[in-house]
Amino acid sequence: MKRRIVRTALVASTLLLVSACGNDPVETGAHTRDHHKPHKHHGHQGSQGGTATGGGSTSGGGSGSATVTVPAYFAASTPQGGRLFREFQAVDAADPLGEAAALVVDGDSLDPDYTTAFPSGSFADVTWSAGAGAFVVTLADDSWTTRPKDMSPAGAKLAVQQLVYTLQGVQQRRDPVIVQLGHDPVPLFGIDTAHGLHNDPSALGLVNITSPEQGVTISGGTLDASGVANSFEANVVWEIRSGSTKVLDGYATADGWMDKLYPWQKSIDISSLAPGDYTFVARTDDPSDGEGAGPTEDTKTFTVS
Repeated sequence: MKRRIVRTALVASTLLLVSACGNDPVETGAHTRDHHKPHKHHGHQGSQGGTATGGGSTSGGGSGSATVTVPAYFAASTPQGGRLFREFQAVDAADPLGEAAALVVDGDSLDPDYTTAFPSGSFADVTWSAGAGAFVVTLADDSWTTRPKDMSPAGAKLAVQQLVYTLQGVQQRRDPVIVQLGHDPVPLFGIDTAHGLHNDPSALGLVNITSPEQGVTISGGTLDASGVANSFEANVVWEIRSGSTKVLDGYATADGWMDKLYPWQKSIDISSLAPGDYTFVARTDDPSDGEGAGPTEDTKTFTVS
């Protein structure tokens, strides 16, 4: 499937809260991709909220075509194993489902910490069927119907969930995903799809930064940070690093905890920071004081102008 991706990370204007993140361990199962690309984006859009979002407003791309902002889910390592993290990208509005699916398969994330659980390859077609009330994903051949030798069962589940969460987020519907070869339902990496694939909240990372976006340049003395988390007593620990040195820290309070991902946000005074490059870190609270698996964290680099 050919695609033309507009390489811009954008925060969409509407956000949909989803169900809980569980703690079932899974292996990372991720396939690293070499995806070096520019990460500098000027300006800051500030919507905060949930874990999936529909397409944002369309605008003219570099070639004059319309674009739409979509969520894409990528894999990253956590203390609990491989989990999914969401970021927003602008794609060609003519085929947002197909292009979002291609982003996921390629591991074409803006954040270099993210990758994909998919092996190399591509889908033949990705659509949403109003009549079936389902997403219909057509395979290019039978190579993905069985699990590759280098893919663990947990890796196969993570890849399936990458696809499910991304398509549901783009369409803003929790409809099932059916995988076909021709017109016949077939498994995806050995996982049955005939009755539809559904989202599994335990596949999601326990903390995810929405803003700052990866590589954003910030002018002015305030960083408006936001994201979602499932953290002990709703405490989301944050810090700003210059290289490996912590220069600011604090905490944000999510809207809830225990049963799902909840939005959190924090306006941070960064007027004391000199112009330069920094890393924003958000992590879950660790009530075990290091005795357990450890906190989950997400990071984004940004520049102060």
